[in-house]
Amino acid sequence: MKAKKITQIQFIKEWFIAHSNKDITHEESKKAIERAYEKQTGKRLEDCDRGIRSLAQRGFLIKIEKGVYRYDPSQVLAKTFKEFSSADKKFILKRDGFKCSYCGLGKKEGLELHVDHIRPRELGGKSVVENGQILCGRHNYIKKIASQTETGKKMFINLLELAKKTDDSNRVEIIEFCEDILSVFEKHGINGHIEWKR
Repeated sequence: MKAKKITQIQFIKEWFIAHSNKDITHEESKKAIERAYEKQTGKRLEDCDRGIRSLAQRGFLIKIEKGVYRYDPSQVLAKTFKEFSSADKKFILKRDGFKCSYCGLGKKEGLELHVDHIRPRELGGKSVVENGQILCGRHNYIKKIASQTETGKKMFINLLELAKKTDDSNRVEIIEFCEDILSVFEKHGINGHIEWKR
């Protein structure tokens, strides 16, 4: 009997289903999934990291904390990425005085306002008024990209540290490149809470 073909993302899903209701670190799950895939197929699993993150972003996995995921069948089946109702949006806008929670500017200044989830839906946040806040367009965008810019900054910090420890002939060029990029983060005040040493 011919073995059923399975996509890589389906393999990752099935691994988490087999390990339901356990908090598992990204690294731990990645290594175990890659080993299991190679053992079953004789092939290497391509980009397991991206597969795990994609499942978390789509709500299949619950992100417990940074780098820790759980598959909870009851949560996945019940999960709905519903928006705030119209009545809830009106309530939140009125409650918060039609002003951005971050900058305090809003309707009077002619800004576009968004009703935002304080705890994001992909992290289990619900579409209830207690989890709602108003953000102007600018701060809503900044909130959405914050975790991505944090990841980018950390990557350049790690690359810089690695270049400093290397005897490679290109190390000075790499060090200067990383420092230039990290200086741009500073210039624009992005992710200032993540420090780096020159």
